[in-house]
Amino acid sequence: MQPLKGLTVVTLEHAIAAPFATRQLADLGARVIKIERPGSGDFARGYDERARGLASHFVWTNRSKESLTLDVKHPEAAALLQRLVVEKADVLVQNLAPGAAARLGMSFEALSAQKPGIVVCDISGYGDDRANPGPYRDKKAYDLMVQGEAGFVSVTGTPEEPSKAGASIADIAAGMYAYTNILAALMQRSIDGRGRRIDISMLESLAEWMSYPMYYAFEGAAPPPRTGASHATIYPYGPFPAGDGKTVMLGLQNEREWVAFCDKVLLQPALATDPRFAGNAKRSAERVVLRALVVEAFSSLTATEVLARLDEAQIANAQVNTMHELWQHPQLEARGRWREVGSSAGPLPAMLPPGSWDDGDGPRMDAIPALGEHTDAILAELGLDAAAIAALRAVEAI
Repeated sequence: MQPLKGLTVVTLEHAIAAPFATRQLADLGARVIKIERPGSGDFARGYDERARGLASHFVWTNRSKESLTLDVKHPEAAALLQRLVVEKADVLVQNLAPGAAARLGMSFEALSAQKPGIVVCDISGYGDDRANPGPYRDKKAYDLMVQGEAGFVSVTGTPEEPSKAGASIADIAAGMYAYTNILAALMQRSIDGRGRRIDISMLESLAEWMSYPMYYAFEGAAPPPRTGASHATIYPYGPFPAGDGKTVMLGLQNEREWVAFCDKVLLQPALATDPRFAGNAKRSAERVVLRALVVEAFSSLTATEVLARLDEAQIANAQVNTMHELWQHPQLEARGRWREVGSSAGPLPAMLPPGSWDDGDGPRMDAIPALGEHTDAILAELGLDAAAIAALRAVEAI
């Protein structure tokens, strides 16, 4: 389950997109050396203190890594970074501002001249193609900004107010495409021996995820309306209140399910042939009327009773869980998805990455590194003795 064991990744990363990509490489066994600024490190370390004093984002995206503190603007530290990448790295990942890595000598062009097999993955908000930079290349691109630029916010929320996603989906999308493209580049390298440059854009990553709404609004057609947690174009599909004040999620996909829903859930089989609701398009158009009928039918039932009826009718359903309920989710527990990882705050629970293999020891689940925890050991690998390391520390290069 650790097919990347023996592979070394050096990463100039902060926030979410690049750390999420490299943590997944670490999950598969890669050695990931995270370069951090002395004193403060990845600024995501300071987002909050919710995980026993550690930041929730950082805990999520940085297990199984080694932390090396280098002031890359210091000449001696910059030289060490160059040596580390050329001597050790199979992959370099970076999500610094466009052009910053190149100024450090970390461009694919500069590195591949010394190490033809290296894979370099550059992650940015709007793409960093030096031949065709586009007008947005140098804009700052935080997750919310990209959710706006990609149109995600325009189709999310209620009719009265657009909303962002509760999770950092632009960062997550970019991290996933970085991860999969790196794996593809490594496979290609095993064939031809050549490294590759990968240019990942947060905007392009999230725009790919927005393809259904774009096609729905094709050639000037109206875009999907904002419908809260309901589906914009399928109905009934979304949250409905039960009589005990709890909320139930349900979704219908076809006419067979509509008939079963009317018969076994609403106990109103005649609705199945009501011409007002004949076909999804009509049900969606009449969603105000249909919602009232569903809410009335559920008003005398608890959420548990509604879910039981939906299960009997084989209608897709779910509870609207809180984060506390997700920690205790019975399916995650039954499938043994929880482990512990070490940290400077002691052991922390961690969920296994998605995917299960039948053989091997499972994914790598090592500790979350303290800032600079591995600096001395990594520099020793490069041949520096204790006195040389102390001298670098004295001039604040590390």
